[in-house]
Amino acid sequence: MSTMLKQKIDQVFEEPGCDKNQAKDAKERKKGCTKQLTPGAAAGGCAFDGAKIALQPIVDVAHLVHGPIACEGNSWDNRHSASSGSQIYRTGFTTDINELDVVYGGEKRLFRAVREIIEKYDPPAVFVYQTCVTAMIGDDIEAVCKRASEKFGKPVIPVNSPGFAGPKNLGNKLGGEALLDYVIGTREPEVTTPYDINIIGEYNLVGELWQVKPLLDALGVRILACISGDGRYNEIAASHRARATMMVCSKSMINIARKMEERWGIPFFEGSFYGISDMSHTLREIARLLVERGAPEELLGRTERLIRVEEARATERIRAYRERLAGKRVLLITGGVKSWSVVSALQEAGLEVVGTSVKKSTREDKDKIKEIMGDDAHMIDDMTPREMYALLREARADIMLSGGRSQFVALKARMPWLDINQERHHAYAGYEGMVELVQEVDKALFNPVWAQVRTPAPWDDSTDPTNLAQAGAPLPSRAHTLAAAVGMN
Repeated sequence: MSTMLKQKIDQVFEEPGCDKNQAKDAKERKKGCTKQLTPGAAAGGCAFDGAKIALQPIVDVAHLVHGPIACEGNSWDNRHSASSGSQIYRTGFTTDINELDVVYGGEKRLFRAVREIIEKYDPPAVFVYQTCVTAMIGDDIEAVCKRASEKFGKPVIPVNSPGFAGPKNLGNKLGGEALLDYVIGTREPEVTTPYDINIIGEYNLVGELWQVKPLLDALGVRILACISGDGRYNEIAASHRARATMMVCSKSMINIARKMEERWGIPFFEGSFYGISDMSHTLREIARLLVERGAPEELLGRTERLIRVEEARATERIRAYRERLAGKRVLLITGGVKSWSVVSALQEAGLEVVGTSVKKSTREDKDKIKEIMGDDAHMIDDMTPREMYALLREARADIMLSGGRSQFVALKARMPWLDINQERHHAYAGYEGMVELVQEVDKALFNPVWAQVRTPAPWDDSTDPTNLAQAGAPLPSRAHTLAAAVGMN
């Protein structure tokens, strides 16, 4: 590991905005977050993957992976980050190094790849991602990017986040460090207004940002830059002139928000776009910060009027669903800001959350869960599929909301499931998104397929205790009996 990379990792590990660091004493904070890595520790996302996820939604730049072709696996809608313009971010660029490059070095191949991209596509910038192999053979991507930038007259940004450096969350922050070191503050916006804000940690999954933008437009608030969903290079480069910042996911990019406040005096707060009350709170906080930074106080009154109209409209649209969903129980397996923001949204729809995962959540996230759900909140740190299955049945949950990797636990348990993570096909942000979420939960819960799959086959003995209950009948309480019934033992 290069000295420069090690220093950057140490700096990220000592991030004062991180809740874990705030809870440590001076001696423990000095140690950072280092721990002995074990084989398979990067399963579920390495540092390179985290950096690529964080930065690829910048839609008008070319994202070049310097490494084996297998490392380039995040292009072509893998996470459904939508663009309102350029589509170059969806193209997978890689140097595709081979055995000879490992022996002789891949720096010349990298330089040629950058030149080819600029000649064929002419993007405003090229982002170059370091990977494990090229980092271990000693390729100096910072030097190559600097030389290429001088030669071709375009920003070529090194993202030094090889997979072996650590987990995905570390990669998110290293990607943010690349923006702070090479992009943010390098350009000036053509025009500024008292209503300019940044949104950080929002990736515009299936167009969620576009559900919120009309609300901000109605208030006259301008998104100077979104980092990074539907982002543009020049907007992000000029984002240091914003008046306020909203942080959507502090787990991934708190370092950007804190350092922008430190360097340019831009205040920030953490908010959520999920749920009626949280969306309203976010709008109020944006208006409050902008007024504190010089916007007319009339913005506060305009915000309240918009909130009243939108809340009434959304509440009326979900009224019929509340009657059908009242008393239905949800198991939420996600993380980060969604661990509390989606809880709030589901409760507004009349659903009861029997448990929510907090594996990727900060201390503030957990405090908010307790505030929403009470002291008896069932917070899940981490669990195996078998434990998830047992909890799903023992809690008598009616539906599970999670990511795609855990959907099969619910399906084996013959329970409804809804995708709530990055790969989903429906947008749930803002007031419109809340209505969409309630509609999708209703569709999943009342899909007639569940009555069929829970009914014993005609040739089975209905008195056999290993059979699942008839549709609508109480489910057996013993988790091991149910596990045997679906082959989980």
